Amino acid sequence: MTTCDFCGRQESDESATLAWTTSVERGRTRVYCVECSRTHLRAMEGKLDSEWW
Repeated sequence: MTTCDFCGRQESDESATLAWTTSVERGRTRVYCVECSRTHLRAMEGKLDSEWW
């Protein structure tokens, strides 16, 4: 089961999570669903920590 670290969405199908985004913030791996990734794409590209979104 994979959980989005931003909205809390859960997905049990691993093939559905292939399009999810991963990042490393302060040494911790974070995972974001497709919807959160699209919404916060510019912040991710700007390397902002998710607490600033």
